[in-house]
Formats: sequence, C-alpha cells, structure tokens
Amino acid sequence: MNFSIVSYILSWILRFEAGFLLLPAFVGFLYGEGRAAVSYVGTALLCFLLGILLNRWKHSHFQLYAREGFTSVALGWIVISLFGAIPFVTTGDIPNYIDALFETISGFTTTGASILPAVEPLTHAGLFWRSFTHWIGGMGVFVFIMSVLPLMGGSTMNLMKAESPGPSVGKLVPKVKDTAKILYEIYIVITLLEIVLLCAFGMKLFDSMTITFGTVGTGGFGVLNDSLGSYSPAQQIIVTIFMILSGINYSFYFCLIMRQFKDAFSMEEVRWYLGIILGAAAIIILDIHDMYQSIGETIRHAFFQVGSIITTTGFSTVDFDLWPQLSKTVLVILMFIGACAGSTGGGIKVSRILLLFKSIGKELSLMIHPRLVKRIKMDDRNVGDEVLRSTFVYIAVYCVILFTSLLLIGVDELDFTTNFTAVAATLNNIGPGLEMVGPTQNFAVYSGFSKLVLMFDMLAGRLELFPMLIILVPSCWKKY
Repeated sequence: MNFSIVSYILSWILRFEAGFLLLPAFVGFLYGEGRAAVSYVGTALLCFLLGILLNRWKHSHFQLYAREGFTSVALGWIVISLFGAIPFVTTGDIPNYIDALFETISGFTTTGASILPAVEPLTHAGLFWRSFTHWIGGMGVFVFIMSVLPLMGGSTMNLMKAESPGPSVGKLVPKVKDTAKILYEIYIVITLLEIVLLCAFGMKLFDSMTITFGTVGTGGFGVLNDSLGSYSPAQQIIVTIFMILSGINYSFYFCLIMRQFKDAFSMEEVRWYLGIILGAAAIIILDIHDMYQSIGETIRHAFFQVGSIITTTGFSTVDFDLWPQLSKTVLVILMFIGACAGSTGGGIKVSRILLLFKSIGKELSLMIHPRLVKRIKMDDRNVGDEVLRSTFVYIAVYCVILFTSLLLIGVDELDFTTNFTAVAATLNNIGPGLEMVGPTQNFAVYSGFSKLVLMFDMLAGRLELFPMLIILVPSCWKKY
C-alpha cells in the first residue's frame, strides 16, 4: 500500500469538503442563523487545516494502482461523512453524533433514509446541507475532483472504477479528466434546468434548489415533513420527469450531444429501463385505480412512486405503504433492480439484471442444444467473460451482505418486513422501506449498532460493494 498517495487524495477530499461547507454557511447567514453559519464555517476551517496537514506527507511516487484506488475511495467517503456530520451536532439540528453520521452518510450516498421524525424544525443551513450532500454524492466526490485536478494522470481511472456505478466503466473521451468534466457539465445542466422549471411553476427558490439536489442526485431528502406531498401536481410531474432522466446512463446524453443518435437509441439498458417503468406503473395504476378521485391523480402518483423507487431517489407524494400488496411488491422488486449503470441511481442496475437473464437463457439453450455456440450480447456487442464474471460475483456478494445485514439487525427484534425493507432500502440507496421504515416513518427505531450496520450498507451500495470490503482485508494494508 502506498500510504503517501492515499493521504494526498484524502487531503484534497478534506479541502474540497471545506469549500462545500461554505455554501450552507452562506445560507445560514442569509436566513439570520448566525450560530449555524459559524458552525459550518468552523467545520470548514477544521477540514481545510487537516487537509493541509495530510498534504505534508512526502509522496514517494504518484502511480495509483487498483489497491490504492479502491482504498482511497472507501476512506474518502468515510472521511467526508465523518466530518460532514459535525455541523449537525454543533448546530443542535441532530445532537447525537451517531444519528448525525447516519443522516450524513445517507445524504452523501444519496440514500435518503432519515432518523428525523420531522425535518421542518431544522435550520435552513441544515436543510440545505442535507440536500446538497445528495448533489455532491450523486455524480461522485472523486469524479468532481478529477474534473478539476490533474492528480495522477491516466491512473485515476482506478478511482473512477471504484466509485462509478455499473458492471463496467469506460471513458467517454480518451482522457479521464475530460470524461469527468463532461459528466459534470451534463449533471450541472440538468440541475439548473430543473431549478428553473420548478421556480417557473411557483416553487420557492430554496425549495426548488434542495428538491433538485435530491432529484438529480437521486437522493430524496425533502424540506417538508410529507416529502413532496404538499407541492402542486405540476411540480410533482416535473420532479417525476427529472427523477427518471437522472436514472438514465449519462453516456446516453453524451451520445445525444455528439449527435450519435443511433448509438444513443440502440442502448439496450435504457430501453429496458424505460420499459420497466411503464410496465410497473401500468400494474400499479390498475391496482390502485379506486383509491384516488381521478384517473389523472392515480397516474401521477403511480409514475411518481415508480420513478422514485427504481431510480432510488426515495421521494414520496403519498404513503405507498397503504397501497395494496401487489403494488408494494412491485415497488420492492424495483428497489432491487435500480436504475441504469452510469447514472446517479443505485440498486443492482438494469444492465446486471439483463446480463443475468441473458446468461440464464444461454444456459437453458445449452441444455437443449449442447453443441450450440452462443455469445451473450449487449447493444449488439459481445459481452466479455470478465464482465460476466464480475456481474455474477457482484450479485453473489450482494446477497451475502444483504442476508448478513438482515441477520445482524435482527437483534433489535423488529418485524421481518421492516428489517428486510430497511436493509434493501439502505443497500440499494433508496431511503424509505415499508412498515416501521415506510415513507411516513423513519430509521430512529433502530439501535446504534443496527444503524452502524445500515451505514455500512449505504456506503457499500453506493460504492458497488467491493471498496468497502477491500479495506477489511488485512493484506490490503501491507506496505510496498
């Protein structure tokens, strides 16, 4: 392990977090919340000074191998969460540090699971920081850093691989830094467009910014106790559209920008993603058609919740825990499917589900025709054995973490539906589950130990499992 390069990367993580913390400090000053503003400025100063100290470590060489890449990403997300939780405690918004850390990790990992029974009593600075952590974590902390810093040249691909969602990671353009810039440019444009549209349809600027951070980052922290239930139908429709757009692979938008329309619309994963949304919404509409006053209201709520769950955003307009069993089952299935690879959404990802079913189809064909030579394809291209192997290993590890977490939080003696959907909601970075962790409930029912388990799940789910597991392997820390 090259500890010097890891410390160098962590030093930049802390310095960037210091800059991020100045935004909620400004919001605090703007709303006359002096104590809150000072708390955020103080934490920013602490992060900056620690970042400077870490950067004083002598760097032996700047080559970033896979081990350092995965370790740096895992430690980076832990560090940014540990310090990001401090202002919640010092402002009094969340006095308990474990609860504050849970809320912060939930924010950065774009999970949206909360321990707060009510969010409206929070300071404006606290509400802004909760939602802004979604936006920071949505595209990725390291993607942002790579877009503005040269760091270690081409070897930074190991950072992107460790942080980016999906079975495989590629570069949109030859240089990693240029790829990171393109991703963030698209991200910022979508963000600004939603803010403008929400304001145009009557939403206050503060609300439109915080809701957009949660939408585009597929997080789900709201600023009202009923999530998005109090907003107008037009505003809810806008959020629905942008949630679905944020769950699409960003390579699709790049192809559109470059006028590579054939490549864009030939993306199999995107077509299946949109098809799953339409199919799931149709089932739910038929199932809940008698629960609302009009068919328009039924369609709006159905598409909103389907879009919110499959993109792992976690917003809600109604208490879907009151829906019939069929509708709730559909939503739980969507929790596991998740959004597209290369998007800001969580879950297993549509591409992995497609590869799994195609592999099952191939095995069935081979049983019938043993001499058949058949290659698995995605977007009319052969899928390499390495990608298939990593997909199957990912799903296997995913199941191990899922059931281990379920076993561990069982010590709290809560009902199975609550525990199962709590683990599913955190591991898939969704937010709300069912029963005691439903859309109108929160995760405060869990003990400190169970919250730590669920925090690990949130980080593991956001970082595609392996970075969080690698740092637990003793041999990872052996010095070269």
